[in-house]
Amino acid sequence: MRNLGQLLETLRLARGWTQAQLEAQTGIRQGTLSRYENGMRTPEPDAIDTLARAFGVTIEFLQHGQQRHAAMAVDAHMRRRASAKASLWRQREAQLNELRLHANRLFEEVSLHSDQIVPRFDGDDPDTAARMVRMQWRMPVGPARTLVHWLEAAGCLVIIEDFGSPRLDGLSQWIDDHPLMLINASAPTDRLRWTLAHELGHLVLHSDYVTGDVEAEADEFAAEFLMPATAIRTSLTKPTLGKLLDLKQEWGVSIAALIQRAHTLGTITNVERTRLFKMLSAKGFRITEPGSDRIPPETPRLQRHLRSTLEAKGLTAAEIAHITGYHSDADNRLLSTTAPLRAV
Repeated sequence: MRNLGQLLETLRLARGWTQAQLEAQTGIRQGTLSRYENGMRTPEPDAIDTLARAFGVTIEFLQHGQQRHAAMAVDAHMRRRASAKASLWRQREAQLNELRLHANRLFEEVSLHSDQIVPRFDGDDPDTAARMVRMQWRMPVGPARTLVHWLEAAGCLVIIEDFGSPRLDGLSQWIDDHPLMLINASAPTDRLRWTLAHELGHLVLHSDYVTGDVEAEADEFAAEFLMPATAIRTSLTKPTLGKLLDLKQEWGVSIAALIQRAHTLGTITNVERTRLFKMLSAKGFRITEPGSDRIPPETPRLQRHLRSTLEAKGLTAAEIAHITGYHSDADNRLLSTTAPLRAV
């Protein structure tokens, strides 16, 4: 059962455990665990039960998850810094894959009716795709306020947690017809909003057709989605740092992003862009920009809505956990009773 082996490996990596640490948790020898993960041996029923308890999932989740080969085979779109440790991004990728499986079980029980959809324009020009998404969602001209609510209205499940490191911003992937994002709450709100738009760009542009510099394409999408050229161009004429700080509050993006957008739109020259960035560096703003704490936070609501829907049907916390494949309510990361973690 190679698929079960992949699932066991994913669950282990999602918790940041080595096989030796999992042995300490379960009493199952490391060599046996290795054979399970490599599909060389099928776990006995007692071992399945032990592993499920260690991972905080149900036996049914393990049996169900092993049948969904595609869920373990697709890499996540990921926005990370070059200095991010491989162990960190591999753990978060595994967590996203696990959440996809739990979400699959949830959506088998709950129909998610969305006002909009996240469209797919694979291979299209990023600027054009961003404009098309805004048009299809009937977004007002100007800043994209409460971005996470626009995403949720389109059926995107957004989970915002503190990753414990600023070097990894976010990941995204499709769950059949529903998109999922896992976003780092430790980033300032302007960077978090850029990550949301960047990951939306991946979902729109790279669901099937992946070629070229996908990260650059996702950034180009994010720039047009958050700062439409027709709406912001005149505001970026002869920008000063004071003016850019005001625009940061209005548009909910960083000063650095505004400088780069001005250069892309041709309202400043290469020399002017360099001068502005040097001014940012001289003031220490390249590390920590001012004004980020005055941008309204992005707070997901869909998780609580889904949980409330199940509670309205008379389901208990334990039953909700079982439906989503968790051993107990305390393990239920997908529909937690607490609000998503948020940096302060």
